[in-house]
Amino acid sequence: MKYSIKANSSSKNNGSTSIKQSEIIFGTTPESADTLANPAELFLGSLSACILKNVERFSDLLNFEYSHAEITINAVRLEKPPRIDEINYELKIYSQDKKLNTKLLKKNIEKFGTIFNTAKSACSIIGEVKKISDTK
Repeated sequence: MKYSIKANSSSKNNGSTSIKQSEIIFGTTPESADTLANPAELFLGSLSACILKNVERFSDLLNFEYSHAEITINAVRLEKPPRIDEINYELKIYSQDKKLNTKLLKKNIEKFGTIFNTAKSACSIIGEVKKISDTK
């Protein structure tokens, strides 16, 4: 499998990336630091998308139902050399399904996630998967 995107920026302006039918604007200037995602936040967004995609994928494979999922990711950046050193996540799965096995789901997410495994090869990732009773 191969991936391809296109991104651009111009001097003193922000950047954008085109992915399929999506366009994502990101910050490259000091003026956009508080309003637009920076590259590190886009990276963490990619990791969150990977994990959430795998929740959907494994809900079929592990035969459980859920209404929605949400993830919070925090990262620690080192200065020298500049890099992300540690990532922590909390994944909440809103479900009433007794078949939801959070330990097995976490194991599968962490074993089969493309972005997860890419990030894990560069820094430590510590996560927790919680089942939240879904009050429909």
